[in-house]
Amino acid sequence: MSRVRILPDPDHLPALDRAYAIPRPALGIGEDQPPPRILLLYGSLRERSFSRLAVEEAARLLRFFGAETRIFDPSDLPLPDQLPGDDHPAVHELRALSLWSEGQVWCSPERHGQITGIMKAQIDHLPLEMKGLRPTQGRTLAVMQVSGGSQSFNAVNTLRLLGRWMRMFTIPNQSSVAMAYKEFDEAGRMKPSSYYDRIVDVMEELVRITVLMRPHAAQLVDRYSERRARGISVDPSANRAAATLTDGR
Repeated sequence: MSRVRILPDPDHLPALDRAYAIPRPALGIGEDQPPPRILLLYGSLRERSFSRLAVEEAARLLRFFGAETRIFDPSDLPLPDQLPGDDHPAVHELRALSLWSEGQVWCSPERHGQITGIMKAQIDHLPLEMKGLRPTQGRTLAVMQVSGGSQSFNAVNTLRLLGRWMRMFTIPNQSSVAMAYKEFDEAGRMKPSSYYDRIVDVMEELVRITVLMRPHAAQLVDRYSERRARGISVDPSANRAAATLTDGR
Protein backbone atom coordinates (compact mmCIF):
# COMPACT_ATOMS: atom_id res chain seq x y z
CA MET A 1 0.00 0.00 0.00
CA SER A 2 1.15 3.54 -0.71
CA ARG A 3 1.68 5.95 2.19
CA VAL A 4 1.45 8.99 -0.05
CA ARG A 5 -1.72 10.81 0.93
CA ILE A 6 -4.22 11.78 -1.72
CA LEU A 7 -4.53 15.56 -1.65
CA PRO A 8 -8.21 16.59 -1.58
CA ASP A 9 -9.24 19.43 -3.90
CA PRO A 10 -5.65 19.89 -5.12
CA ASP A 11 -6.40 22.90 -7.32
CA HIS A 12 -8.99 24.65 -5.13
CA LEU A 13 -7.45 27.69 -3.42
CA PRO A 14 -10.32 29.73 -1.94
CA ALA A 15 -8.09 31.79 0.39
CA LEU A 16 -5.62 32.79 -2.34
CA ASP A 17 -6.11 36.10 -4.14
CA ARG A 18 -4.80 35.11 -7.56
CA ALA A 19 -4.52 38.74 -8.62
CA TYR A 20 -1.36 38.93 -6.52
CA ALA A 21 -0.03 35.38 -7.01
CA ILE A 22 2.75 34.44 -9.46
CA PRO A 23 2.08 30.95 -10.88
CA ARG A 24 5.78 30.27 -11.69
CA PRO A 25 7.74 32.32 -9.16
CA ALA A 26 11.14 30.85 -10.13
CA LEU A 27 11.07 32.05 -13.75
CA GLY A 28 14.22 34.02 -14.43
CA ILE A 29 16.07 32.42 -11.51
CA GLY A 30 16.76 29.03 -13.03
CA GLU A 31 15.23 26.13 -14.96
CA ASP A 32 11.96 25.20 -13.25
CA GLN A 33 11.26 22.23 -15.51
CA PRO A 34 10.87 19.43 -14.68
CA PRO A 35 8.79 20.62 -11.72
CA PRO A 36 10.63 20.82 -8.39
CA ARG A 37 9.91 17.71 -6.30
CA ILE A 38 8.75 18.52 -2.77
CA LEU A 39 8.09 16.05 0.08
CA LEU A 40 5.84 17.23 2.92
CA LEU A 41 5.83 15.78 6.45
CA TYR A 42 3.39 16.51 9.27
CA GLY A 43 3.47 15.64 12.95
CA SER A 44 0.09 14.49 14.28
CA LEU A 45 -2.12 11.43 13.86
CA ARG A 46 -5.32 13.10 15.01
CA GLU A 47 -8.28 12.74 12.68
CA ARG A 48 -8.45 16.54 12.48
CA SER A 49 -4.73 17.21 12.47
CA PHE A 50 -3.99 20.88 11.96
CA SER A 51 -0.39 20.16 10.99
CA ARG A 52 -1.72 17.87 8.25
CA LEU A 53 -4.28 20.47 7.16
CA ALA A 54 -1.55 23.12 7.02
CA VAL A 55 0.64 20.78 4.97
CA GLU A 56 -2.24 20.15 2.57
CA GLU A 57 -2.65 23.91 2.08
CA ALA A 58 1.09 24.15 1.49
CA ALA A 59 0.95 21.30 -1.07
CA ARG A 60 -1.85 23.00 -3.00
CA LEU A 61 0.15 26.21 -3.13
CA LEU A 62 3.28 24.36 -4.24
CA ARG A 63 1.29 22.76 -7.05
CA PHE A 64 0.02 26.21 -8.05
CA PHE A 65 3.64 27.42 -8.09
CA GLY A 66 4.61 24.62 -10.45
CA ALA A 67 5.99 21.98 -8.08
CA GLU A 68 5.26 18.26 -7.79
CA THR A 69 4.28 17.25 -4.25
CA ARG A 70 3.97 14.13 -2.14
CA ILE A 71 2.64 14.02 1.45
CA PHE A 72 3.84 11.13 3.60
CA ASP A 73 1.33 9.46 5.93
CA PRO A 74 3.16 8.38 9.13
CA SER A 75 0.23 6.51 10.66
CA ASP A 76 1.94 3.10 10.67
CA LEU A 77 5.53 4.25 11.03
CA PRO A 78 7.31 2.31 13.81
CA LEU A 79 9.52 3.97 16.38
CA PRO A 80 13.20 4.24 15.43
CA ASP A 81 15.11 1.10 16.50
CA GLN A 82 11.85 -0.71 17.27
CA LEU A 83 12.58 -3.26 14.52
CA PRO A 84 15.97 -4.74 13.62
CA GLY A 85 17.48 -2.52 10.97
CA ASP A 86 14.28 -0.42 10.94
CA ASP A 87 13.04 -2.95 8.38
CA HIS A 88 9.46 -1.82 7.81
CA PRO A 89 7.59 -0.85 4.60
CA ALA A 90 6.74 2.60 5.99
CA VAL A 91 10.41 3.32 6.73
CA HIS A 92 11.45 2.13 3.27
CA GLU A 93 8.83 4.33 1.61
CA LEU A 94 9.73 7.40 3.69
CA ARG A 95 13.40 7.03 2.73
CA ALA A 96 12.52 6.52 -0.93
CA LEU A 97 10.39 9.65 -0.89
CA SER A 98 13.20 11.63 0.71
CA LEU A 99 15.58 10.45 -2.00
CA TRP A 100 13.00 11.43 -4.62
CA SER A 101 12.66 14.95 -3.23
CA GLU A 102 14.62 18.08 -4.07
CA GLY A 103 13.04 20.01 -1.22
CA GLN A 104 10.92 19.29 1.83
CA VAL A 105 8.34 20.91 4.11
CA TRP A 106 8.22 19.92 7.78
CA CYS A 107 5.21 20.99 9.86
CA SER A 108 4.82 20.02 13.52
CA PRO A 109 2.33 20.89 16.21
CA GLU A 110 3.91 22.40 19.29
CA ARG A 111 3.45 20.00 22.21
CA HIS A 112 4.97 20.73 25.62
CA GLY A 113 6.95 23.49 23.98
CA GLN A 114 8.51 21.23 21.36
CA ILE A 115 7.93 19.21 18.20
CA THR A 116 5.93 16.00 18.52
CA GLY A 117 7.31 12.48 18.74
CA ILE A 118 5.64 11.65 15.41
CA MET A 119 7.58 14.45 13.75
CA LYS A 120 10.88 13.48 15.34
CA ALA A 121 10.40 9.80 14.48
CA GLN A 122 10.09 10.62 10.79
CA ILE A 123 13.28 12.68 10.84
CA ASP A 124 15.09 10.02 12.89
CA HIS A 125 14.27 7.43 10.23
CA LEU A 126 16.19 9.47 7.63
CA PRO A 127 19.90 8.57 7.77
CA LEU A 128 22.56 11.02 6.63
CA GLU A 129 23.87 8.33 4.33
CA MET A 130 22.30 5.13 3.06
CA LYS A 131 24.23 2.80 0.75
CA GLY A 132 26.16 5.72 -0.65
CA LEU A 133 22.99 7.83 -1.11
CA ARG A 134 22.02 10.88 0.92
CA PRO A 135 18.29 11.14 1.67
CA THR A 136 18.43 14.72 3.00
CA GLN A 137 21.76 16.34 2.18
CA GLY A 138 21.63 19.24 -0.26
CA ARG A 139 17.86 19.50 -0.22
CA THR A 140 15.99 22.68 0.60
CA LEU A 141 13.69 22.80 3.62
CA ALA A 142 10.78 24.95 4.76
CA VAL A 143 9.64 24.71 8.39
CA MET A 144 6.18 25.33 9.81
CA GLN A 145 4.35 24.83 13.08
CA VAL A 146 0.80 24.99 14.41
CA SER A 147 -0.07 25.90 17.99
CA GLY A 148 -3.15 25.53 20.14
CA GLY A 149 -2.39 28.76 21.99
CA SER A 150 -0.58 32.00 21.31
CA GLN A 151 2.05 32.24 18.61
CA SER A 152 5.29 30.51 19.39
CA PHE A 153 8.45 29.57 17.50
CA ASN A 154 9.72 26.68 19.64
CA ALA A 155 8.84 24.00 17.09
CA VAL A 156 10.17 25.82 14.03
CA ASN A 157 13.40 26.62 15.90
CA THR A 158 13.87 22.92 16.65
CA LEU A 159 13.04 21.98 13.06
CA ARG A 160 15.66 24.45 11.87
CA LEU A 161 18.23 22.84 14.15
CA LEU A 162 17.30 19.40 12.83
CA GLY A 163 17.44 20.60 9.24
CA ARG A 164 20.96 21.89 9.80
CA TRP A 165 21.92 18.59 11.41
CA MET A 166 20.54 16.75 8.39
CA ARG A 167 22.67 19.00 6.14
CA MET A 168 19.71 20.64 4.48
CA PHE A 169 19.40 24.24 3.33
CA THR A 170 16.57 25.75 5.38
CA ILE A 171 15.02 28.79 3.74
CA PRO A 172 14.87 32.07 5.72
CA ASN A 173 11.07 32.36 5.87
CA GLN A 174 8.89 30.19 8.11
CA SER A 175 5.29 29.82 9.27
CA SER A 176 3.84 29.65 12.78
CA VAL A 177 0.04 29.44 13.02
CA ALA A 178 -1.35 30.40 16.43
CA MET A 179 -4.67 29.03 17.75
CA ALA A 180 -4.86 26.83 14.69
CA TYR A 181 -8.34 25.57 15.62
CA LYS A 182 -9.65 29.03 14.68
CA GLU A 183 -7.90 29.15 11.32
CA PHE A 184 -9.58 26.22 9.54
CA ASP A 185 -13.22 25.83 8.56
CA GLU A 186 -15.32 22.70 9.05
CA ALA A 187 -14.15 21.32 5.71
CA GLY A 188 -10.54 21.59 6.86
CA ARG A 189 -9.67 24.51 4.62
CA MET A 190 -7.66 27.43 5.90
CA LYS A 191 -9.46 30.73 6.14
CA PRO A 192 -8.02 33.90 4.58
CA SER A 193 -5.68 35.50 7.13
CA SER A 194 -2.17 36.80 7.66
CA TYR A 195 -1.25 33.24 8.71
CA TYR A 196 -2.38 31.90 5.34
CA ASP A 197 -0.55 34.69 3.54
CA ARG A 198 2.65 33.71 5.35
CA ILE A 199 2.31 30.10 4.16
CA VAL A 200 1.93 31.46 0.62
CA ASP A 201 5.14 33.47 1.12
CA VAL A 202 7.02 30.44 2.49
CA MET A 203 6.01 28.12 -0.36
CA GLU A 204 6.78 30.76 -2.98
CA GLU A 205 10.24 31.19 -1.45
CA LEU A 206 10.80 27.43 -1.21
CA VAL A 207 10.16 26.99 -4.93
CA ARG A 208 12.48 29.86 -5.82
CA ILE A 209 15.36 28.67 -3.66
CA THR A 210 14.94 25.04 -4.73
CA VAL A 211 15.17 26.04 -8.39
CA LEU A 212 18.07 28.40 -7.67
CA MET A 213 20.04 25.63 -5.96
CA ARG A 214 19.03 22.83 -8.33
CA PRO A 215 22.16 22.88 -10.53
CA HIS A 216 24.49 23.28 -7.52
CA ALA A 217 23.02 20.95 -4.88
CA ALA A 218 25.47 18.09 -5.41
CA GLN A 219 28.52 20.38 -5.44
CA LEU A 220 27.42 22.13 -2.24
CA VAL A 221 27.57 18.87 -0.26
CA ASP A 222 30.81 17.61 -1.82
CA ARG A 223 33.08 17.50 1.24
CA TYR A 224 36.80 17.00 1.72
CA SER A 225 36.31 14.75 4.77
CA GLU A 226 34.01 12.40 2.87
CA ARG A 227 36.26 12.27 -0.20
CA ARG A 228 39.19 11.47 2.06
CA ALA A 229 37.28 8.77 3.97
CA ARG A 230 36.29 7.09 0.70
CA GLY A 231 39.69 7.48 -0.90
CA ILE A 232 38.32 9.60 -3.75
CA SER A 233 41.16 11.76 -5.03
CA VAL A 234 40.51 15.02 -6.85
CA ASP A 235 41.06 15.26 -10.59
CA PRO A 236 43.23 18.39 -11.04
CA SER A 237 41.55 19.16 -14.36
CA ALA A 238 38.21 19.44 -12.54
CA ASN A 239 39.54 22.09 -10.17
CA ARG A 240 39.60 24.93 -12.66
CA ALA A 241 37.60 27.36 -10.51
CA ALA A 242 40.18 27.25 -7.73
CA ALA A 243 43.01 27.54 -10.22
CA THR A 244 41.38 30.56 -11.85
CA LEU A 245 40.99 32.31 -8.51
CA THR A 246 44.62 31.59 -7.61
CA ASP A 247 45.97 32.78 -10.98
CA GLY A 248 43.91 35.94 -10.81
CA ARG A 249 45.48 37.19 -7.61
